[in-house]
Amino acid sequence: MCLAIPALIKSIKGQQAVADIEGVTRDISIQLTPEAKVGDYVLLHTGYAISIIDAAEAEETLKL
Repeated sequence: MCLAIPALIKSIKGQQAVADIEGVTRDISIQLTPEAKVGDYVLLHTGYAISIIDAAEAEETLKL
């Protein structure tokens, strides 16, 4: 089973990004989601953005 959490991309440099996870910023890899851009929500697993999701889905997931 995989546990992924929503994160908001704040900045991007190459295949690395800075993401906000409920107020905590972290460096993440966007190697698996190269189409991600600043302002996108992504699902984050072990430091990798594994998919792009919309804001409504991110908010709903964070409520859990």
